[in-house]
Amino acid sequence: MVFSIMTLFPDLVRTVLGESIIGRAQRSGAITVNEYNIRDYSEDKHHRVDDTPYGGGKGMLMAAPPIFNCYSAIMEKAEGTVRTVFMSPRGKIFTQEDAVRLAGYDNLIILCGHYEGVDQRISDEIIDEEISIGDYILTGGEIPACILVDAVSRIVDGVLSSPECHETESFSDGLLEYPQYTRPYEFHGLTVPDVLISGNHEKIAAWRKEASLRETKKRRPDLLV
Repeated sequence: MVFSIMTLFPDLVRTVLGESIIGRAQRSGAITVNEYNIRDYSEDKHHRVDDTPYGGGKGMLMAAPPIFNCYSAIMEKAEGTVRTVFMSPRGKIFTQEDAVRLAGYDNLIILCGHYEGVDQRISDEIIDEEISIGDYILTGGEIPACILVDAVSRIVDGVLSSPECHETESFSDGLLEYPQYTRPYEFHGLTVPDVLISGNHEKIAAWRKEASLRETKKRRPDLLV
């Protein structure tokens, strides 16, 4: 799967996604992450990418031409299915279901906004959907884009050691994950539930299902509505 990120700060994206599992996935070829500096596609001699909004108002707005030029360059090389996403506070809140859905595309193009946003004509012209990672405001779309890439990548074949690694995690089945334990058996007077050392896999599976439901009711009852 190929991720193409349109950004004003490619080094930020490269640094975050170059580490840990996602970094290894890039090096192994399981995924490809390309960062595109929108300034490189500006036709202005000073490489400006923003201007004052029509009608007045505070701040600056990212202009349409550099973004469109960047998008066009990406599309010239894209093969297979493509989905273009704009990381925006007015978008749909991102969920695990969205991650699974987006992992079905061959190419995911992600636009990172800045300043007061982007010219609406870019959203009208090239954006398939707008996505938000939560009801709060950040300084730019790079960190949300990295979160999106991380969540989607984990579902791509070859990124994790086994599909079970993501299929049994929180939100994958609509519930929070069950509590987990490792050695030592006793820690500060607390012990591991005996069922987990019983060797009875049927009972362990039943305990984990019940524990997931209990944790969800306690911490995120909204998921059970």
